[in-house]
Amino acid sequence: MTRTKRVTLTFRHPFTLHGAGRQLAPGRYELVSDEELIDEVFVPVYRRVATLIFLPAQSHRPSSIEMVNVDPADLAAAHARDRAMQSAAAPAARRAP
Repeated sequence: MTRTKRVTLTFRHPFTLHGAGRQLAPGRYELVSDEELIDEVFVPVYRRVATLIFLPAQSHRPSSIEMVNVDPADLAAAHARDRAMQSAAAPAARRAP
């Protein structure tokens, strides 16, 4: 048995992911994670088998998208860096006249 989870992450700064191969623009990105049920245990436990991010395709058609397989740890690190950059910018904005 497999289940799919969908999440939207917002990046406020340009970022990179190993699977994307290019710098990505700030914005909202949809993620899809597929998980499969592990049958060998007594309680329902799922193991992640794929994490995909929807990206604007590098093509002449602005409506084109591509799905890229990404490492969940790399994605979490990129999102944490983005949040840290936002937190660092907040005190500077408060000090501005």
